[in-house]
Amino acid sequence: MNENSAPQVTSISKAATIEEIAEFWDTHSLADYWEQTHEVEFEVSAECRRRVTLAPDIYERLATQAHRRGLTLETLVNLWLSQRLERRNARKPQKRQKNVAEASQ
Repeated sequence: MNENSAPQVTSISKAATIEEIAEFWDTHSLADYWEQTHEVEFEVSAECRRRVTLAPDIYERLATQAHRRGLTLETLVNLWLSQRLERRNARKPQKRQKNVAEASQ
């Protein structure tokens, strides 16, 4: 919403914040307001995703872990892989230095 003027409100809910909009639509049906809507056009820019095939037993184990943590399976897998890659990258320079030292002996 525009910072330079008075707070704008939405045309149907008369809400000024995302939270207020969410509260309104949590308790109202769009069907009751359909005649007040109009068609709009917009573009959605989304990152390209890649898919990885998992063995069924690994999928089940991951799904169980994700459920226990209150996460989606996709979020858990991305989190774990990201953490693993960060740890691996943090150790990589140390291994190179050790290998160089061993090679010079």
